[in-house]
Amino acid sequence: MTVRYDGLRLDWLGYATARIESRDGTVVYTDPGRYGVLDGSWSEQYPERASADDHPSGPAIAPQDGDVIVVTHDHHYSDDAIDRVASNDATVVVYEAVSAAGVAANSDRDVVEPEELPYDVERVGYGDTLEIAGVTVEAVPAYNLPDGPEADESVDVLHPYEFGCGYVVTLDGTRCFWTGDSDVVPEQRSLDVDVFLPSIARSFTMDRHEAAELAGELTPGLVLPIHYNTFDALRSESAAFAGDVAKRSVPVALDEGWPADL
Repeated sequence: MTVRYDGLRLDWLGYATARIESRDGTVVYTDPGRYGVLDGSWSEQYPERASADDHPSGPAIAPQDGDVIVVTHDHHYSDDAIDRVASNDATVVVYEAVSAAGVAANSDRDVVEPEELPYDVERVGYGDTLEIAGVTVEAVPAYNLPDGPEADESVDVLHPYEFGCGYVVTLDGTRCFWTGDSDVVPEQRSLDVDVFLPSIARSFTMDRHEAAELAGELTPGLVLPIHYNTFDALRSESAAFAGDVAKRSVPVALDEGWPADL
């Protein structure tokens, strides 16, 4: 399934990966990969989730058409997935704290340092803004509140302040906000947003109730949730979320099928 809004084409490809294409063919990807969503193995790894038919499931793809790729934090960094989607002259925007050592420590995966990727790599921190290939990229804070729903008295939160970020990417004047892995935090509430791409997972981030409340505050032209139902810990009731957002008079779409032309 493909969603269209204000001249943009938007596709959720699974997990945290969204593909956004402008009228002139400029393509942005958020957090490409993991968990087999781009190499065709997701449905084999998670057959119980695939049978629920509430998460995109497709074949192996390597479109290599991405002009701009944004990476929010260690958990979502996959060098292999970036190679699948990045064009030869792509720019990869990476949050400043992402590192191969961090990925190895918190995800037990071997990856190359972002600077070793064969693309232009730009590092960003909170508040930074870049202009790339006609796309404006703004890095915004993303974190779990120390006293929030993901906090635990015995351990630190999984996404502490300055561990990762979210992004507002602007194509053709349309501002698309991907929250990254975050609770609802004060810095999000004042954003000017046309397309809101929230996580609605029940674990690690804002849940569907909190995301719906934020959608009501931001009043975007479209809400398109991503980062849910990839595996059991991310399960969410997307139809209930859509109903909750719609009750707030905010347009919402679910994109849980694989696009026919990818």
